[in-house]
Amino acid sequence: ELVPTHVAIIMDGNGRWAKQRKLPRTAGHKEGVKATQEIIKACGKAGVKYLTLFAFSSENWQRPKNEVSALMDLFMQSLESEWSSSQIFRRYGCIFKKTFQTNSKSRKAYV
Repeated sequence: ELVPTHVAIIMDGNGRWAKQRKLPRTAGHKEGVKATQEIIKACGKAGVKYLTLFAFSSENWQRPKNEVSALMDLFMQSLESEWSSSQIFRRYGCIFKKTFQTNSKSRKAYV
């Protein structure tokens, strides 16, 4: 069975998902976290070596400040929770690289 070495996913539509269900946009973002957890598990089990998730585009910085702040908080809480509790990244031998794209610079961190 062939397994790709690298899978890249553009994560989009969480806000629309929530709106269709008459829920706040943040509820859609929380569901996106759940989907991300399943994606990571599936890729790890399948033997995918690299997983790239495009979760926040430069255009997203134009969203209301409270939504951007909520998204960043959710991202960091989810990452810290997964890393410390279920150790999903370590369990599947993943190296996590996060890149934050701002209007002028990229910041990278490796875990």
